Amino acid sequence: MFPSSSSGVSPSAAVDFLSLCRNLKTTKRTGWVRRGVCGPESVADHMYRMGIMALIAPDIPGINRDRCVKMAIVHDIAEAIVGDITPFDGVSKLEKSRMEKEALDHMCKLLGGESRAKKIVELWTEYEENSSPEAKIVKDFDKVEMILQALEYEKEQEIDLDEFFQSTVGKFQTDVGRAWATEIVSRRKKSD
Repeated sequence: MFPSSSSGVSPSAAVDFLSLCRNLKTTKRTGWVRRGVCGPESVADHMYRMGIMALIAPDIPGINRDRCVKMAIVHDIAEAIVGDITPFDGVSKLEKSRMEKEALDHMCKLLGGESRAKKIVELWTEYEENSSPEAKIVKDFDKVEMILQALEYEKEQEIDLDEFFQSTVGKFQTDVGRAWATEIVSRRKKSD
């Protein structure tokens, strides 16, 4: 049971924040749109499955599962304002990061800058900077989710999305990321 106190996020601020987060449900992932995928997933779809990945991942000593789940849920939250910027959009990594940080700051101001807002910024920054074991796993889940989605689109729509698989080769940082990616690639080869 949540305590009923006057501290924390006001109902008005919470609804404003959540209304802005709705954009994550309606923003289609740019890579899929660019490749002509029918009915492409939204940013929220992607974040949701990453959260599930963190929830079902094996126990790893020294890794805080709850932190991974939360990080997966917020890692793309700034896209509610800036959209899904890809490497093909002509925006430098530095500029993308600046735009997303500015968007995140705006979103968190809606929450009044209280502890929940600070936690969102902390998790997002940790992910962006790849500065913890949890961030490394969640970065891997980001890539794993993408190639799993690519495999599903390839099967459903009979299109070649090899570029998405190629973009992840050699980039996994964790054993679980490598193992899950290997399984997905193996299933892709079997379906050829």
